[in-house]
Formats: sequence, C-alpha cells, structure tokens
Amino acid sequence: MKKEKITKPFTLVAAIYTLYFILRVMDLFILRTDQTWVGEAIIHKLLGIVIMSIIACRLGFKPEEIGFSKGKNILKVFNGLAFGLSVYGIAYAAEIIMAKAAGSFDSLRFYVSAYAIDKNSGNRTGFLFFILCIIGNVINVLMEEGNFRGLFPRILGEKYAFAKATVITSALFGFWHIVLPVRNYVDREQSFSGMIVQCVLLLVISAVIGLKFTILTKMSGSIYMSMGDHFFNNTIVNLLHVVTNTGADEMMTVRIFIAQSLSFVLVLIYYCKWRKTNAFNTEREAGFRAS
Repeated sequence: MKKEKITKPFTLVAAIYTLYFILRVMDLFILRTDQTWVGEAIIHKLLGIVIMSIIACRLGFKPEEIGFSKGKNILKVFNGLAFGLSVYGIAYAAEIIMAKAAGSFDSLRFYVSAYAIDKNSGNRTGFLFFILCIIGNVINVLMEEGNFRGLFPRILGEKYAFAKATVITSALFGFWHIVLPVRNYVDREQSFSGMIVQCVLLLVISAVIGLKFTILTKMSGSIYMSMGDHFFNNTIVNLLHVVTNTGADEMMTVRIFIAQSLSFVLVLIYYCKWRKTNAFNTEREAGFRAS
C-alpha cells in the first residue's frame, strides 16, 4: 500500500491517543471488566490493537516499521523476560530482607491477584485464572508496546528526532496510567489528596518506564524485548506475593520502585555505551569510504 503523507504527526498521534484514552475511561468506569472474574480491563486494549492495525495499514506502514520486525523475535522476548526476572529477583530479595528485619516476613506465595495501585487484591488459585492473567497481560503489552513504542514513534519520526519523539510518547504513557487513582477517588476509595499523590507518582514512574521501554526498542531494533520486559513486570506482581504477618504485598510499591529504578539505570548505562559504539563504527565506516 502507498504511504500516506503525514503533514501533522503530533496532531495525528494526539487524536489517536485521545480515542484510546476515551475507550480506556469507558472500560474502567463503565464496563469495569477488571473488577469481574476476568481481572483485567482488556476491552479498550483489544480495540486498541484493532485500531492500531487499521491505522498502520491506512498509513502504509509495514509491520516491521512499527516495531514488529522479522528475525529472532523469540530470543528478543526471552531477553526481555530474563532482564525483568533479574531486576525483580533483586527487588523481591530486598523486600524479603526488609520484612525479615522488621520481624514480619511470613512467606512467598503464588496465586493470581488483581492490580490495585497500592496493593494487589484477591487470592485466586484456579488454573483458569492463571490462564486469564497470562492472556490479559499479553493483550496489554501488544496494545501498549505496539502503540507507545511502535506506531506513535513511527508517526512522530516523520518530523521529530528520536529524543523529542521519545519524550512525547513517554509523557503520554505516563498520563495513560492516572485513570485508576481517579476512579478510586470517584468510588470514594481514596481521598482527593491521595488521588493527586497517586496520579503524580504514577505519571512520573510510568513515564520513566516508558522511556526505558523506548530505549530498549531503539537498541534492539524492535518492540519484542520491551514486550518481554513489560510482560514480566506486569505479570510477576500479579502472581508472586510477599506475605507478612499483617497482610500481603504491603511493600509492593517499594518492590516496584527498586526493580524499575535498577532496570532504568542499567538500560541507560548500556544505551550510552551502545551510542558510543555506534558512533565509532559510523566514523570508521566513513573513513574507509573516504580512503
């Protein structure tokens, strides 16, 4: 298909994002599938995958142009999963050490829960719930990585440099996550001040995580490694729980902060080295051509 000329990439991304955001609000406030046996708000994400595919096709983008490259994709997903496992292994160990120091650690338990911002809720051990958890998180990463690290950067790349496009998509990804604390406030499960604090924290943390995923996509040449890391990040907190004498996952925010801070620093360090190596190789190739 012939590519459509994109004259106003930011306006186009803003329009698509607004549509997604409206669908997200409707899903979380009206349908509330995440509060049912499904345990995940997947309707707007399924629609997001469909809309992303239609828009990419309409603009003439091939799958590899929005991150779905051909090649060793299983290996890239595995690398993302392994990276997530390594940083969360450290984060869980730190949480357990802190709980033992406080004399409150009970055990690690494996069951399905629903994410609830400050702590997980539910305790489901049926096989069906594990399958639903996996499927829900696969749908989630396909929609979010496909759009925020695939389609949006590709559209913005028509006019903006990588750094600027990354800032825009990371900010949008951060804002994407404020809906849940707003719903908690509307449902009177959270105070207004608590909602503001949660919104600010989620916006900043999610934007930083989005930046990390974008850098992973840039270095790996596709969205598959970021998908693997994203999937592990979301799934592990729903399956593996630190139980203390007074409850479960009481320090989940600390655990997530440790894992994400560590992973961001590691990715940033590697990215700086990767850029220097690429710049050196480019200069060397230019020298060879000149000679």
